[in-house]
Amino acid sequence: MVGFSLFIGSLIGIPLGILLVVTRSGGVLENKIVYSILNPIMNIFRSLPFIILLVAIIPFTRLIVQTSIGTAAAIVPLIIYIAPYIGRLVENSLLEVNPGIIEAAQSMGATPIQIIWYFLLPEAVGSLILSITTATIGLIGATAMAGTVGGGGVGDLAIVYGYQRFDTVVMVITVIVLIIMVQGIQSLGNFLARKARRN
Repeated sequence: MVGFSLFIGSLIGIPLGILLVVTRSGGVLENKIVYSILNPIMNIFRSLPFIILLVAIIPFTRLIVQTSIGTAAAIVPLIIYIAPYIGRLVENSLLEVNPGIIEAAQSMGATPIQIIWYFLLPEAVGSLILSITTATIGLIGATAMAGTVGGGGVGDLAIVYGYQRFDTVVMVITVIVLIIMVQGIQSLGNFLARKARRN
């Protein structure tokens, strides 16, 4: 669930984040109409807690995967949840890039696509890695919540075997597994970000 949702969510969220940066006022492809439409849509999806989104889009989930329970059904809201989240994180990472780099690229006659691909993204790669790391950890939390509707995974294990059967050992093991996963992902993200910034 985490891997697939993160992959599809990134394919949607990264371009959304780039679009937010380049179409905003002063961006390399400034477009107030696109920005004023995209920005509030992102805010709407970001303002919904995952458990509410999960329930709210059940008809849409049924339309896409023909069911509203199970792992396949959980992936649809997970993608809708994580894509705007990644978009905002990417936007923040790209906004950290020194504006002087963009100005230098423009003075050399680089096109907007060249500025994005050869200047903006490479300069932000360390921050982008940390953003994807943060998104992955957020997604793990969301998949745990997906267990409440039979989404499978660690959340389902904790609810069915830990909570409903009052098995404290299973609950403790679930918590330990989640802590180890999050610590491992964060450490890997920090390592890759440091390596990217040195290059």
